[in-house]
Amino acid sequence: MPLSAVVLACACVVATAAQAGEVEVLHWWTSGGEAKAVSSLKATLQAKGDTWKDFAVAGGGGDSAMTVLKSRVVSGNAPAAAQIKGPSLQEWAAEGVLANMDDVAKAENWDAVLPKVVSDVMKYQGHYIAAPVNVHRVNWLWSNPEVFKKAGVKVPTTWDEFFVAAEGLKKAGVIPVAHGGQNWQDFTTFEAVALGVGGVDFYKKALVQLDPKTLSSPTMEKVLTTFKKVKDYTDKNAPGRDWNLATAMVIKGEAGMQIMGDWAKGEFLAAGKVPGKDFSCSAAPGTAKSYTFNIDSFAMFKLKNEANIKAQKDLAVAIMSPEFQETFSLNKGSIPVRLGVKMDKFDECAKTSSADFVSTAKTGALVPSIAHGMAVPSAAEGAIKDAVSQFWNTDKMTAKEAMDKIASAAKTK
Repeated sequence: MPLSAVVLACACVVATAAQAGEVEVLHWWTSGGEAKAVSSLKATLQAKGDTWKDFAVAGGGGDSAMTVLKSRVVSGNAPAAAQIKGPSLQEWAAEGVLANMDDVAKAENWDAVLPKVVSDVMKYQGHYIAAPVNVHRVNWLWSNPEVFKKAGVKVPTTWDEFFVAAEGLKKAGVIPVAHGGQNWQDFTTFEAVALGVGGVDFYKKALVQLDPKTLSSPTMEKVLTTFKKVKDYTDKNAPGRDWNLATAMVIKGEAGMQIMGDWAKGEFLAAGKVPGKDFSCSAAPGTAKSYTFNIDSFAMFKLKNEANIKAQKDLAVAIMSPEFQETFSLNKGSIPVRLGVKMDKFDECAKTSSADFVSTAKTGALVPSIAHGMAVPSAAEGAIKDAVSQFWNTDKMTAKEAMDKIASAAKTK
């Protein structure tokens, strides 16, 4: 439908139906692939006759967005929906500011079309308070095949192989690892190393349960030593760099590889690159049979205006529709969170991700990403992130000293 027709249709709906409302949506999807994905949600909602009010706050990790959101909620001016996920959903719900979405969930049969591990995260005290958008696999290694070929090295499947490849790339005059020196990016690398070096059980005990003994174990020391070694293969301009600029380095062939979630794929695709040809996706070293997940979701805030409440429910229905789930993930680089969505239009990276998501859920190797707000309360997560980044950025700090700082940070309430 041409844009003029959509505008005309929306105008007619507004003129004839008093219930058409506005949804203000807070998110931080502002990079190329992400912005394209958001526009598809906006179009889906506008087709229902509702008005979309964009409330975008730049910053890949969403920290800036959360600061803005808190001030809005405190002042009694909450948006209709905000991009919130994981344990933070429970924290917001406990404040009594989120809306009960059970009527929408029941009408749309969410319990049947969502894996239980997902629906549990979207509920507070048994009631839906958020709509899940997609599933991201975090433990990916993205690489440029042409650069690897020129350097005469192969894509690594273990951490020993990773450092062999990095050395070869370095000798070929290429930056081995594209990295953005922000604490959530440091932590994304750290958790990939923890999973690859320590394994699933170690990961769960250390980074989900925050077990003091595991956080102070010899395995943790090995994880930290390996993690710090990765830094030797990043460039001096990494501090403060946004993740999508690091991805661009791999796209352009300035760097060989990047450890980042599959939202990075959206950048490759937006640049017209073809998976398997122009870039390759593989599990981060040592993590092929495990899966760290990051589930994007929108929390629905309590509203007073009836028309806007209806628009908010329209948004929840739109988010969970098979059509939007497919369109959004195709643009974002993720996979649908809703079960049973056909994967025909998806590339090999997404098909692998989808198959691994299902299989690891059965084996118990499907684990929440601590780096992306899925595993522990936000206070502990923030303190641990700071400790890990401090170790990454401080040349004189030993792994044992870092272990003490992380163990102490894990006790933050």
